[in-house]
Amino acid sequence: MTTEVFGWIAFAVLFVAMITLDLVVGHKKGKEIDIKDSLKWTGFWISIALIFGIGIYFFKGQTKALEFLAGYLLEYSLSVDNLFVFLMIFTYFSVPPVHQHTALFWGIMGALVMRGIFIAVGVVLVTKFSWLIYVFGVFLIYTAIKMAKGHGEEIHPEKNPILRLLHKMMPVTTDYGDGKFFLHIDGVRHATPLLAVILVIGPTDLMFALDSIPAILAVTTDPFIVYTSNVFALMGLRSLFFALAGLMSIFHYIRHALVVILMFVGIKMLLQGFFHIPIGWSLGFIAGALTIAVIASILRPHKMEMAVNPEDVKDNP
Repeated sequence: MTTEVFGWIAFAVLFVAMITLDLVVGHKKGKEIDIKDSLKWTGFWISIALIFGIGIYFFKGQTKALEFLAGYLLEYSLSVDNLFVFLMIFTYFSVPPVHQHTALFWGIMGALVMRGIFIAVGVVLVTKFSWLIYVFGVFLIYTAIKMAKGHGEEIHPEKNPILRLLHKMMPVTTDYGDGKFFLHIDGVRHATPLLAVILVIGPTDLMFALDSIPAILAVTTDPFIVYTSNVFALMGLRSLFFALAGLMSIFHYIRHALVVILMFVGIKMLLQGFFHIPIGWSLGFIAGALTIAVIASILRPHKMEMAVNPEDVKDNP
């Protein structure tokens, strides 16, 4: 058995075991996920990712381990935008908090399958057509400029083609049915909004992968490293969702760090044929940008908007 095959088998076994543990222990039906539980499971997934990285170090060497760590950190940071997408989708469908864990779990499972296909195609294209790396570089720089100007992606769940197809295939009820995907009403099978949410999350996440996948291809084109770092990043982000949605307003400079990171990765792609940036430098730059953003957010917190009209204060003693 080759090291490559052993790596895929080890990853599959670990992932299935962790998902099973998540479903059995972490996901209690009818229980809302609080910040404490969210942070516990986030720490759990980060720890598993780091242990997996140590395993890569022993079986594949230091370079591959650093590539995994850099890819994981890059994908984790670039996936932050997904949090706001999840919030928007949950708000649009009025998803009760007790069902949000289920929606995220199955939605991201579907997203991982689609990302796997996307990664495989991307690696093949970059390997066969090396000039595409420069196209990706220009695209990432463009994305960074657009993000800096505040022009994010607009998500319209009602325009999702899969959701439209679902409505054509069967009636959709507004009843969440205690977390079920289907309900029988008057003898007719109806889809619940929970199924609709799951069908929207996957393709929407793939749209946001259009910048994160090309970005990690600047770090490595090894399919194993690219996919496993994506999986651990998304699973950790899913757990962090219930806490980070509030924390993002505190660490408000994270968005600025993402602009800098995307710009750096884009430039690295454009310079690839002329100047090689070592993986250690890339990892240090990404980690440094995020650290500076967190420290700057703490030192210069968001100014709270005045809740009282100044004119009212002037007129009242």
